[in-house]
Amino acid sequence: MSRTDIADALVGLDDLTRRLRSECPWDREQDERTIVPHTLEEAYELADAAYSRDDAKLLDELGDVLFQVHFLALLMEERGVGDLAQVAEHCRQKLIRRHPHVFGEVEVESAGEVLRNWDRIKQGETGREPGIFGEVPEILPGPLYARKVQRRAASAGFDFPDLQAPIASVREELGEVEAAAQRADPDECFAEVGDLLFAAVSVARKLHVDPELALRACADRFRDRIEAAESLAAESGEIWEQLSEAKQHDYYDHARAAGSRAPADGDK
Repeated sequence: MSRTDIADALVGLDDLTRRLRSECPWDREQDERTIVPHTLEEAYELADAAYSRDDAKLLDELGDVLFQVHFLALLMEERGVGDLAQVAEHCRQKLIRRHPHVFGEVEVESAGEVLRNWDRIKQGETGREPGIFGEVPEILPGPLYARKVQRRAASAGFDFPDLQAPIASVREELGEVEAAAQRADPDECFAEVGDLLFAAVSVARKLHVDPELALRACADRFRDRIEAAESLAAESGEIWEQLSEAKQHDYYDHARAAGSRAPADGDK
């Protein structure tokens, strides 16, 4: 696709967005606050497509996110505080500024050094909140908020030296959770479970794993196995909710084993 084709497609999407805003009753009622929940939903669906390596779905979800950008930019334009051109140019200038190793004379030796420079440059930009944790959005999901806080601390020099240290921290925090559970102190259990989850996020960060998506993927696997176990029970004429705990676990183990033998995408 040529640059002209790309420009034409983007202009066409912008024209469509403006028509929907003008002629669709639902679109006319929206503002930034009502649209953002849809933007977040589309972003998660995009992430799911990327991690599942589904190119057709990725293409579809990228379009949905792109429409969200056009729509939100149009809302700004209507209020006279910006437009899509300003959004694009602001983003371009920001990326140039934050990549001095590409557009300037700065030299870097690793991706980690790029991130440290990125955070340092952000802190010096006009209008930014001061401090190590300035502008860390508290609305982020818990695992992503924890990772963001950890990364900011690491950029300021406070970090585990290697992977083994956070793994050891997980083991230590797990022991403290067990001790708190034995004492049956609700406040202590609350705090210790938080420490355990925070340590697990640190492990994920060191492994360059997105903790939010990893947890969601785990929950999906668990859900699929429970549903498969329920189906196995039904095939045997049994009702899942009426089974003993031991029998449920037996069906679950069978479902898990069957799932591990499922063919890879390339084998189907």
